[in-house]
Amino acid sequence: MDNLIIEGKLLQVLDPQEGVSTRGAWKKQDFVLETADQYPKKICISCWNEKADELKNYQPNDAIKVSINIESREYNSKWYTDIKAWKLEKVGASTENTPATSQDSEDVTGMSFSDDAGDDLPF
Repeated sequence: MDNLIIEGKLLQVLDPQEGVSTRGAWKKQDFVLETADQYPKKICISCWNEKADELKNYQPNDAIKVSINIESREYNSKWYTDIKAWKLEKVGASTENTPATSQDSEDVTGMSFSDDAGDDLPF
């Protein structure tokens, strides 16, 4: 389950939680993401410590990509599942690795590779 990524719209940022454990101070912030599937799903994801601070860079309705870890644990014969974010990114228009447009594809498929070209090649 490496590299699990969820993309969607940030719906809500919940109230932060803070505390102190035997390992020191901690900070947790949950947020709700809505997927863009045919049947959209709402998913509550947790950010811990510095990722909770990073979450402040995003506003409701922002399109974001979240890299997550999913883990379940047992407590008193019940199972609890956590979805933790380890990377947050805004989804934006990028010119890198843009797929070819239909016009580009037509240009390639319309080419002829017959010997009729003769010596017209520049090399």
